Amino acid sequence: MYVYDEHDRQIAAERVAQFRDQTERALAGELSEEEFLPLRLQNGLYVQRLAPMLRICIPYGMLRSEQLRRLARITRDYDKGYAHFTTRTNLQLNWPNLEDVPDILGELAEVEMHANQTSGNCIRNTTTDPFSGVQVDEIADPRPYCEIIRQWSTFHPEFAFLPRKFKIAVNASEKTDRAAIRVHDIGLQLTRNDQGELGFKVHVGGGLGRTPMVGPVIREFLPELDLLTYLEAIVRVYNRYGRRDNKFKARIKILVKALSPEGFAEKVENEWAHIKNSPSRLTQDVVTRFQSYFTEPAYETLTNATDLLASQRFENREFDKWLTHNVNEHKKPGYAIVTLTLKKTGTPPGDVTDVQLEQIAELADEYSYGEARATHEQNIVLADVRQDRLHELWQKLIPLGFATANLNTLNDVICCPGGDFCALANAKSIPVAEAIQRRFDNLDYLYDLGPIDLNISGCMNACGHHHVGNIGVLGVDKKGEEFYQISLGGSSHHDATIGKILGPSFARNEMPDVISKLINVYVENRTEEETFLDTYRRVGLDPFKERVYA
Repeated sequence: MYVYDEHDRQIAAERVAQFRDQTERALAGELSEEEFLPLRLQNGLYVQRLAPMLRICIPYGMLRSEQLRRLARITRDYDKGYAHFTTRTNLQLNWPNLEDVPDILGELAEVEMHANQTSGNCIRNTTTDPFSGVQVDEIADPRPYCEIIRQWSTFHPEFAFLPRKFKIAVNASEKTDRAAIRVHDIGLQLTRNDQGELGFKVHVGGGLGRTPMVGPVIREFLPELDLLTYLEAIVRVYNRYGRRDNKFKARIKILVKALSPEGFAEKVENEWAHIKNSPSRLTQDVVTRFQSYFTEPAYETLTNATDLLASQRFENREFDKWLTHNVNEHKKPGYAIVTLTLKKTGTPPGDVTDVQLEQIAELADEYSYGEARATHEQNIVLADVRQDRLHELWQKLIPLGFATANLNTLNDVICCPGGDFCALANAKSIPVAEAIQRRFDNLDYLYDLGPIDLNISGCMNACGHHHVGNIGVLGVDKKGEEFYQISLGGSSHHDATIGKILGPSFARNEMPDVISKLINVYVENRTEEETFLDTYRRVGLDPFKERVYA
């Protein structure tokens, strides 16, 4: 993974010193809250319902074990001993003291981490598939391009105060999309043209929130070396024409819709014509240099442990379940990709304690070359595990709470912190997630249901991506009471769609029963090969609506 050079270290140190001065002046009353607001936001600091919240950047989800240990110590020393992984693969501290934040940033800089641009109206953390570099069907490793975008976008003076926040994601598999690129401001799909040349299909104008949209394609093929100049053209057009008079209409998706995808693309092409051959254009030497930061670990020459795993699966049904649901194929013979679930029932989705962060670091050192990866689904990946050590690893995961074999099931809930922490939330998310998980606590039944994406957000900002859940849950306020609106049929994958609202909202105590009724309709109507989303798309909204509101 990328390692800081002397320029990175200098920039990080200067940023910490700058924010320390700004914080001291704010605490002394020399900066007003209005003046301090954009400064703290671009350093990842929010003021939440009960305390400040610091969002720590994890570029494209990659973490070294030493970074995990430092995060554990920060969580223990400066917070209440737990933190939260978000859908952008960042880590949030929910209880830091304002005066301690510069010290936290200083500690992060020591292990090559930061909180730069994790909030504010700027280009935020670029994300990608957590299986990048190891998945079998990958067109090319997307992480070098993510790092190129990170370095280009960080502290870019032209893009420091955009009309609204801006998010970019990159995907490299033609079969799966674990980065949800179609619901980003810019989504990049690595591809090859008819001549075999590497490039990107460019989606622009996706996003969730109050006006959810799937990003249309504005360019079918962008040559690899034109990546930065084309991105610059897109953001320039947005910066010039995006609305600043109404924050609810300021995202690039509104501009793309207003101009039409074709009209927006035309403006981008016109802008690009002026800068296409500027110094920002990539060279093959630059790309090669960035690719060198993501070299393979020292893999051993192994053969697939097929017979061993078959024997172990036969002898232990629980191991068989875990292997089926939490382990994926690796591009190297004899290795596997393992996902540690942070969705054990009773634990808020995505939450980890300081002790668990240290345990993940130990597991990464012992089983995965000292690296771990945070995922969009709020879990953790060990990307390079030997197949002949999978059973051993699984046994260690059980007492740590990471072995729940519920990936891609109804209980693998994506969930924002909601009203327990967030000042913007209309309702709590965590108790609803737990109530649903407890209702559907039979893994065999979950496996029979097949893959179902359940996403929960506490407000219309959609940090839980409820719009693109097969079942989406949105917290709403009704005269001071917490209620929950249901949407069905969303997807964040290659077939990305926005879910349709089922109807009037429900009280919190009704939610497990409501979800049960929806699942019953699916079970009664599905064919043998259909998933929940397949059945919904075939039968439509009405059968679900009739059952729930009967």
